[in-house]
Amino acid sequence: MVLSLVMFTGASQFAFVGVAAAGGSPLAAVSASLLLGVRNAFYGVPLSEILHPRGLARLWTAHFVIDETTAMAVSQATRRAQRYAFWATGLILFSLWQLGSLSGALIGRAVVPSDVGLDAAAPAVFLALLWPFLRRREARWVALGGAVVALALVPVAPPGIPVVAAATVALVAGLRPSRRGSEDQLEDRDIT
Repeated sequence: MVLSLVMFTGASQFAFVGVAAAGGSPLAAVSASLLLGVRNAFYGVPLSEILHPRGLARLWTAHFVIDETTAMAVSQATRRAQRYAFWATGLILFSLWQLGSLSGALIGRAVVPSDVGLDAAAPAVFLALLWPFLRRREARWVALGGAVVALALVPVAPPGIPVVAAATVALVAGLRPSRRGSEDQLEDRDIT
C-alpha cells in the first residue's frame, strides 16, 4: 500500500515489484523503476505550461503526472478544460489505484496468478504502454536492441540487471543526434 501511495506510476511499480519478487537487489529494483519513470519528467514540460504549479504544489502536482493525465490534459481545447482533465483523471485514477492495491492486499493471496493468467498481466500492460511509441522505425530498433540485451543477460545476470542494461540501449539511442530520414517522416505522416 505504501508503494502504491508513493509511486503512482504503473510501469515503474510493476518493474520494482517484478525485480524485487525475482530476488533482485533493492538497487536494481529502484533503478528499473526510476528508468521507466523518467518519461514522466518529460511530461512535466507541457503540463507545467498548463497547470503553472508553484512552491509545494509542484510536488503534489508532479505526483499525478502520468501517461493518462498528460494525454487527457493536452488533448483538451482550453486551459480550463486541460486543468480539469488533468485533475479529474489524476484523482480518479489515484483513488482507483489505491482501491485496487488494497483489494489485492486483502484477497491477493487467494488468487494464484498463473492459474488465471495474471502472470502475463505486467508484461501485457507494459507492452500496451510501449506500443504507441513504436510508430517510428528508430523506436522499433531501440526496442529490439533492448530486448536482445535483456534476453542475452537473463541467463547470466542477477534479476533486475537485464532490465537496467536494456534501458541503457534507450539512453544511448536518446543521446545520439536525431537523424530522421525522409522515409521516417513519410511513415509518420502515413500513421497520423
